[in-house]
Amino acid sequence: MEHALRFLLNGEPVEVAARPNSTLLDVLRYQLKLTSVKKGCGRGECGACTVLLDRKAVCSCLILAPMVSGRAVVTIEGLGKQGNLHPLQKAFMEHAAIHCGFCTSGMLLSAKALLDERPNPTEEDVRTGISGNLCRCTGYVPIVDAILDAAKRMSNKVEKA
Repeated sequence: MEHALRFLLNGEPVEVAARPNSTLLDVLRYQLKLTSVKKGCGRGECGACTVLLDRKAVCSCLILAPMVSGRAVVTIEGLGKQGNLHPLQKAFMEHAAIHCGFCTSGMLLSAKALLDERPNPTEEDVRTGISGNLCRCTGYVPIVDAILDAAKRMSNKVEKA
């Protein structure tokens, strides 16, 4: 039996019917057609399905859909918009931290959660913050450099304001 779920998705209220055993990944990807949320391992080990749930990075394959009722979910579509990219998205592009793109959405959202918690992270903080996201293409160096660069830019923006 399906139940109505009401939650905020990228800042907008949504209502969707889902079975109690549906995962958030399934609802986002297959019902709401947000294909940026990738289905990788299905066990919370690869990070390809990472989203923000109440500003915390979570693997959406491990979250049962009913658990998001009344909460806020952010996918990559809610991070920045065409023509107004988030500083993390800009830094990933400038540092060539995007190769095949499979891990990118999850990696960006994990980085966003990290920078929300630690605006001036060390390299070790960044490596720990993205440790739940696997990337087979970049070797992580451009990703770490991009996150550190974005943190600097965001910190400078706050100081100047």
